[in-house]
Amino acid sequence: MSSPFAAREGAVGDPPQHYGSLLAEQRELAAGRAIVDLSDRDVVTVTGPDRLSWLDSLLSQSLARLEPGESAEALLLDPSGRIEFAVRIVDDGETSWLLMDAGTGAGLGTFLDRMRFMLRVEVADRSAEFAAIGTLGAPIAGVATWRDPWAAVVAGGHQYATAKEHPGAAWTYSETIVPRADLVALADQPAAGILALEALRIAAWRPRAATELDATAIPHEFDWIRSAVHLAKGCYRGQETVAKVHNLGHPPRRLVMLHLDGSDNVAVAAGDDVRAGENIVGRVTAAATHFELGPIALAVVRRATDPSATLAVAGAEGVVAATQEVIVPTDAGAEADVPRLPRLGAVRRNE
Repeated sequence: MSSPFAAREGAVGDPPQHYGSLLAEQRELAAGRAIVDLSDRDVVTVTGPDRLSWLDSLLSQSLARLEPGESAEALLLDPSGRIEFAVRIVDDGETSWLLMDAGTGAGLGTFLDRMRFMLRVEVADRSAEFAAIGTLGAPIAGVATWRDPWAAVVAGGHQYATAKEHPGAAWTYSETIVPRADLVALADQPAAGILALEALRIAAWRPRAATELDATAIPHEFDWIRSAVHLAKGCYRGQETVAKVHNLGHPPRRLVMLHLDGSDNVAVAAGDDVRAGENIVGRVTAAATHFELGPIALAVVRRATDPSATLAVAGAEGVVAATQEVIVPTDAGAEADVPRLPRLGAVRRNE
């Protein structure tokens, strides 16, 4: 269904990617003076008295004691610990509202339906009735508002990033659920396009399912334990892998932000190869031009890629030099304090 925002003057796309002024829209959005139409995204509801304890048993976050109006983020993992869905959750005391990226709500709903058994829960895809509106300012009035927990490490979470000032600390993003009938009136408010939101998200090092994930992704690679995983909660699917990598191992890949050379105006796009010399070491997941930082991108690279190495992005339009800003360090993981035992047969000194 077409969005009323797409009828605005200068709108490109449905929902609009931009309204003709990319950098100005970013400034307004960052200042909290604009909203973003997210009406292509999915909305799933879970009702019933067992909803929170049930979701807690399936997802990576501790949800059993979620208070009305409290927001959370959780991941649905497969048995091997790979991410299948990322879920933004807010509960209003009667209904758990699950906000999903476009095209993923039906898949999550199908999985949840299969897992109901005899529990008192009902799952419904409400995407045809409700839409989401994003902002970094004061949330608009609506049915419920999800406030992104990315600004700080949540209880039970863990941060791999070692930056003195994490850019996510200034990330005040929220999404409000509104009836689709209300979009007509909201389309008259100051608005920014999805590309403006993407540029600010990349600068905040904020992972997103629709862009960063592939079939092998695990939470550690994106520093997603910061907001979406509770390391001390009870069992859930994929928990063994989460604990093993966090305590004893290292993620095979790591998320970086790339500062791109924009001098030749060569466009970089998701899926472009990231190279170190002649070797392909990763791929771009999202790219944008930021109103202060210039051309930037998020990329997933091999863990062992030298953080000081100058990289290059090879795309359809040419090759662009890039420097890394480390998000997930090369030594991420292995957090358990395991005593080191002497090798069998080793000779002890000073005996």
